[in-house]
Amino acid sequence: MDLGPVRVLLLSADFRTARLIDDVLHATWSRTQLLTHAGMDAAAAQALVDHPSCCVLLDVPAGVREEALELLAYVRLSAPEASIVLLCDGDEEALALEALKAGAQDCLAKSELAPALLRRSLTHAIERKRSEARVAHQALHDQLTGLPNRALFLDRLGVALERARRSGTQVAVMFLDFDNFKRINDTRGHAVGDRVLAALAQRLSTLLRPMDTVARFGGDEFTFLFEDLTSEREVVLIADRICHAASPPVEIDGVELIVTVSIGIAIVGDPAVSPETVIREADAAMYRAKERGRSRYELFDEESRQRAVARIELENAIRHAVERGQLRLQYQPRVALNAFTDMVWVEAQVHWQHPRRGLLGPGEFMPLAEETGVAPVIGRFALEQALAQFAPWRASRPDMRLSLSLSSRQLRDANLASVLSDAIAAAGIDPRAICLEVPEGAVGEDPETVTATLRRLAATGVRLALRDFGSGAASFSRLRELPVDAIKIHEDFVKALGESDEDASIVGALIELGHALGLTVIAGGTQTAAQLELLRALGCDAAQGDLIGPPVTAEQAQALLVAEVA
Repeated sequence: MDLGPVRVLLLSADFRTARLIDDVLHATWSRTQLLTHAGMDAAAAQALVDHPSCCVLLDVPAGVREEALELLAYVRLSAPEASIVLLCDGDEEALALEALKAGAQDCLAKSELAPALLRRSLTHAIERKRSEARVAHQALHDQLTGLPNRALFLDRLGVALERARRSGTQVAVMFLDFDNFKRINDTRGHAVGDRVLAALAQRLSTLLRPMDTVARFGGDEFTFLFEDLTSEREVVLIADRICHAASPPVEIDGVELIVTVSIGIAIVGDPAVSPETVIREADAAMYRAKERGRSRYELFDEESRQRAVARIELENAIRHAVERGQLRLQYQPRVALNAFTDMVWVEAQVHWQHPRRGLLGPGEFMPLAEETGVAPVIGRFALEQALAQFAPWRASRPDMRLSLSLSSRQLRDANLASVLSDAIAAAGIDPRAICLEVPEGAVGEDPETVTATLRRLAATGVRLALRDFGSGAASFSRLRELPVDAIKIHEDFVKALGESDEDASIVGALIELGHALGLTVIAGGTQTAAQLELLRALGCDAAQGDLIGPPVTAEQAQALLVAEVA
């Protein structure tokens, strides 16, 4: 094995040993440079600084075990890249084992200082050190991008916080997430997604100072560490530069892929905080950026802190809501616009009876349930409970219909159709009386998977509706392919009715589009009589909202049904 030129630093107070090693090395290894010092004096310490990748030979006199191990520890700390070989007497086997455990790469008895043995020992030590360095690098770096990984980033952040405590300098962390990156993976494949990440990682790395760190924290999440900042404005300018650098398309196999980023910024006010706390704060600010429209950055502030604490508490509590019996179903009436007094339809909505915050509507916790992966469990609970409750209502009112919302995560469950069939069969309900509402956004995120799931659901006999329609997530061509029976116009459009002629034109266009495709059109969020009249005039088929009736408990819905029949 040819290791090329090798620099050996010998620490030995024994002149004869030093002379012997010098003779042996030069006789067998012409490209070796030997530097000899009697001990770890200032000159030897400087040699470690000047030649950090050298191979160190530690000549240990007999009977100085503690001093030898201390010297070994000092060398490893001073020159982490150096390989170390311990020279000891032949009867010092216990010391040799301890030295190997403490980080030496090899040990050699002084009685074995033959040229071939010395060269082999040095060669093996250098190669072992290189192998250790490769393993350490792999453990602390992301294989796809070559950037530091989560573990190394947290370690560097901890060191930066410690420096800030001593020097009073400012530290900031950015948490970056690519917007809608899942769409690239789903439509182009994960191999293309990986190439996009690698290209963007390289692009982002060029924006940093030598002292800064960018790491791949996980998936499509990246973190940045900045030290010695002079002002908040400085880190904001960096964030702005990163947003602009990420915006140009990435070309993969002749196809341009556009990616935007959302960034959260946490400027450390108290360097005594833990690295994990700083990360959580930057992450919370990043989610705030996404909530405010994506492709932007947000600074973590006191409001963000309170939101982050509330979010963590809610996230922990929501995981136990089902098992603790805290979920409640409520039912909101929906009417055909040509029969205002008839309650022909109810939508089952899951609410959460939070032990401290009271009754929470689905909009207050279901988005978090989606992120944490709890949504399918909640969705299955709602499905089974609603069908069981609906069965006796349907028996007394055969023209009644039930609507249920599905989450995006539920639509990625390959077993959803069979679960639905079993629940309908157990309740003894005609599947044509059930309408499942799916979010339009789910179609845009994963069109192939969602379309396949919808076809399996349609095969069970239930009706399907696309809710939040008008958000733009589903293209017109995709809409024609979906096996849906109805569209439910996004509440924001309905709530704006009456404010301007333009709003009425938009809703009218959505209704016409639905009818052109042969679909029933439903308007959610109807709040005023004027909105209801406009919807009727525009030809909308059904309406739902607080004007028609707020969500009520099963008992209250039962009382309304009895009154209707009477």
